[in-house]
Amino acid sequence: MKDSSHSKDLRIVYMGTPEFAVPALEQLVAAGWNIVGVITAPDKPKGRGQKLIPSPVKEAALKYNLNVLQPTNLKSPEFLEELQKLKADLQIVVAFRMLPEVVWNMPPLGTFNLHASLLPDYRGAAPINWAIINGETETGVTTFFLKHEIDTGSIIFQEKVPILPEEDLGDVYTKLMNIGAKLVLKTVEAIAKDEVNPKPQDESKALHHAPKIYKETCQIDWKKNATEINNLIRGLSPYPAAWTLLQGKLCKIYKAKVHSENLSDKTAGEWLSDGKNYLKFQCGAGHLEVLEIQLEGKKRMTIKDFLRGNAL
Repeated sequence: MKDSSHSKDLRIVYMGTPEFAVPALEQLVAAGWNIVGVITAPDKPKGRGQKLIPSPVKEAALKYNLNVLQPTNLKSPEFLEELQKLKADLQIVVAFRMLPEVVWNMPPLGTFNLHASLLPDYRGAAPINWAIINGETETGVTTFFLKHEIDTGSIIFQEKVPILPEEDLGDVYTKLMNIGAKLVLKTVEAIAKDEVNPKPQDESKALHHAPKIYKETCQIDWKKNATEINNLIRGLSPYPAAWTLLQGKLCKIYKAKVHSENLSDKTAGEWLSDGKNYLKFQCGAGHLEVLEIQLEGKKRMTIKDFLRGNAL
């Protein structure tokens, strides 16, 4: 164990790819921690010109002149040799990919992960989406040490965060990203001072799974009640967005309002519009008034703008 006055000398390797992983890296750098390497996904071709675009984490790392590695294969001997040379004391994983044991087991102080749920609940790839889709009123962030089974290691710290009824995925994502960054910093400080007391996860609390979201996950089932459908819309907005078919065209719904009463003489999935101000869908119980919408090939817009340009 290092003396805490020299704890900032800890050699840290940081692994992450999307925007969610940027604030934690920035806070570690701002606090003066010694980041000896940043591991992120290879650059991806994007747009018409298929120009190679770096990940948000790579962009942040380059801004701070950090050493960046972009392995395509985490088990390749070349990558493992490069990683070994960094002589990390500790590794941090935020929104990266599954690590082989040879990687997470390398540093003497271990590898910890930030997960966007109150583990063991909502283990899996899409914890924020599923918490909202399932109508939860609370979620949070957890730091835990990695071990074999995904999202099952001993918990270091947790912080709870409310999910407000009007919040969607974008809102909760931003909240958890910023609170998660602070939790990563707190976790590093505690590990450096040898003040962590990790607790095994209580399996009786592993109530929900959070599997990857696919296109079919996002299709609206109008037989469900209006609140359940609205939770699906909130849990997928702004991306990838819940969708339905409207006059044979794929239509994404980003925002809606729940009404408890039914539309007279409409069955689930049937809609009603005055062609100017509103579009309402009958649900299994109650109805939904659509507020923001996007027809395939068009931009996202308010319902009034949409109705102005599309005759229903």
